[in-house]
Amino acid sequence: MNDPVTPLGHTDDGAGPVVRGEHRTDRAAQRSAGPPEPVARLRSLRAVSLHTPHATESVQFYSEVWGLTPVERGDGAAWLRGTGQEHHILELHKAERNALGKIVFSVGDRREVDTAARRLAEHGTALLAGPGMLDQPGSGYGLRFADPEGRLVELSCEVEAVTPGDPEGRAAIPRKLAHVVLNTIDIDAACAFYTSVLGMRISDWSEHQMAFLRCNNDHHAIAFNQAEWTSLNHVAYEMTSIDHFMRGIGRLKHHDRLPLWGPGRHGPGNNTFSYFADPAGLVCEYTSEVDQVQEDTWLCRTWRRTPALSDLWGTAGPPSTDVRTRMAGIPDPGQNGVPA
Repeated sequence: MNDPVTPLGHTDDGAGPVVRGEHRTDRAAQRSAGPPEPVARLRSLRAVSLHTPHATESVQFYSEVWGLTPVERGDGAAWLRGTGQEHHILELHKAERNALGKIVFSVGDRREVDTAARRLAEHGTALLAGPGMLDQPGSGYGLRFADPEGRLVELSCEVEAVTPGDPEGRAAIPRKLAHVVLNTIDIDAACAFYTSVLGMRISDWSEHQMAFLRCNNDHHAIAFNQAEWTSLNHVAYEMTSIDHFMRGIGRLKHHDRLPLWGPGRHGPGNNTFSYFADPAGLVCEYTSEVDQVQEDTWLCRTWRRTPALSDLWGTAGPPSTDVRTRMAGIPDPGQNGVPA
């Protein structure tokens, strides 16, 4: 039987395919006088912001069905938390069309934010806001910029923490944001920016179709999917355990919300999955038990794209055409302008 993965298919630093027998020390020496170092050390994926014409219905879904708790509401907007200590993990804003608002990463302190501002300039990336205090619920100190495909990215610290929402850990509701998958028209360029500029590491590839990037020990916080246009693929929320995961699926079933795909367990990341659609048609996922990466021993692998590896349990089967269409979304140029 053929191996499901090709261990030496890629490096874990965004440098692309590895030639077998090439020494990593040689590669490091070649890069020693290369481009500026990453702008900051990202601690975690903090939050995501979504824009939609169906903001009211979406707030109702995420608070009454999905399991998040509203912490603040504004004019056509809401900020919702999980059971962890992040002030919020999801922002919803009323807009004319579905779009990704922003992706938020946490950094250590103001010094790191200020250093990131300087290093972004060295990388040729213009700031859209900050560094400074953030005028938003939860406050914080941070900055914002656009990645090459127009996605708004925020780096922040000192955001207000909240008391854990489920201290006994019994509720089958999301604990935190797990990951965001982004459709890209150039997966190599996207990976290069997020590794060289933001310092993320590539954990695994799914052939040359998907790349899974981490910023801490979680296997991935961001994944890129090669696509025809730039858009949001889906947002995943972490459940505390596989029991919480299954009970969460059961709760959605009681609300007449059946999975689009799942439950199952992915090969890359080894995490459980069950995908649903929110009232805006955006794809949201419950997940649990993602691989924990040990930096000294982890080897980036290239997984073959087969139904057996997309769902190790064999319970969900391959994704349907409907799922793929929903995950493709609609073109979203972000900060780069309005699509034709």
